[in-house]
Amino acid sequence: MGPLTAAAPVAPLGGHSAVLLLTQLTVLVVSAHLLGRLAKRVGLPAVVGELGVGVLLGPSVFGQFVPRASDWVFPQQAGQFHLLDSVALLGVLVLVGVTGISLDFTLVRRRGGTVAWISLLGLVIPFGLGAVVAMKLLPGVLRPQHAQPTVFALFLGVALCVSAIPVIAKTLLDMGLIHRNVGQLILAAGTMDDIVGWLLLSVVSAMAADGLHTGTVLGPILHLAGLLLVLTVLGRPLVRGAMRWAQRSQSSAAVVVTAVAVLLMCATGTAALGLEPVFGAFLGGILIGTSSAVSLGSLAPLNNGLSATLAPVFFATAGLRMDMGALGQPAVLGGALLILGVAILGKFAGALLGGLTGRLNRWEILALGAGMNARGVVQLVVAAVGLRLGVLNTQSYTIIVLTAVITSVMAPPLLRLAMRRLEITAQEESRRRAMEPLLN
Repeated sequence: MGPLTAAAPVAPLGGHSAVLLLTQLTVLVVSAHLLGRLAKRVGLPAVVGELGVGVLLGPSVFGQFVPRASDWVFPQQAGQFHLLDSVALLGVLVLVGVTGISLDFTLVRRRGGTVAWISLLGLVIPFGLGAVVAMKLLPGVLRPQHAQPTVFALFLGVALCVSAIPVIAKTLLDMGLIHRNVGQLILAAGTMDDIVGWLLLSVVSAMAADGLHTGTVLGPILHLAGLLLVLTVLGRPLVRGAMRWAQRSQSSAAVVVTAVAVLLMCATGTAALGLEPVFGAFLGGILIGTSSAVSLGSLAPLNNGLSATLAPVFFATAGLRMDMGALGQPAVLGGALLILGVAILGKFAGALLGGLTGRLNRWEILALGAGMNARGVVQLVVAAVGLRLGVLNTQSYTIIVLTAVITSVMAPPLLRLAMRRLEITAQEESRRRAMEPLLN
């Protein structure tokens, strides 16, 4: 019997990969901060500038005018992109976790019917419009030849019906609107849209890969139901106990470390079930916020430390995958305008009909439609999945990404316009004071 030999340890990241990653992070963090400040100077939330960073530094601008420098700083290599994505993912998980902590469940329960109608109609209308447009009106150049027309139509419907909690959250935080009643309704309805949107994406993706069968539909639904049951029965008492222990400890970092651990574990759970990790972080934030076991002031470093530094990297990396050159083809440009119009119309129609059922006024409905239109990074994820599965080609992928960016950028001005017409209530002022330690 020969001597036992231990496997050689895995070498740490180093050399050119480490230099390149640090260079990318430096460029993105500084650029996102500067463009975010510029956006705020002209009356827009910082997230608008942060989304623009990726577009400017990606193949659409930087890659066109300085291709050699672009290829060195942002090479189109999957491994290097995944390193950058890993850092950005931590930032967006913390950002969405802070959003979950800030969600006022008293309002959500009181206005549950309104939230349900806004969410349902905001899903069904754009999904139906997107599927019909894909089947009847879009030029054939936007659909891969081997993709089934029905699957392509359903996939486009999913892409147009989703909202984006990360972008909505950052917009509301940047604009100081997260404490407003409409802001809370947008968050709650957007969360429901995300849940159903990810389920639909799972089903349609499975159809593209394996065809339609019972497991394709039931699998994601059962996973989600099981997750919510576990979090309700076991997650709430465990998180409450952990946060109380952290609050009693003498270490100022204990609360933040424990909160981050909760967010990461919840994100891991949803990712393991085939759902989006961002959704898990949001649920983790809700568990922390409803535990009543920790002061919001002790969680402030989550928002003004980790999130403020790393979340902009997440938004910037989204634009790095865009290439606007495909819009030079008339058919692609026409398809882009049609899809963009349908996307905007569908969400506003859902907000209008849902808002009327909840007896909201016109300015509240406008704010809801603007907020729910911010598809952002979620739509980018949907587009990436479609490209990987062969349901989308380069042209249709570019159109969906462009729709995500435009709808995210148009939301803040419309929100500002609407919110100026809505007086701040005593309940909103009380909520603002309660959130102030966390958000400042």
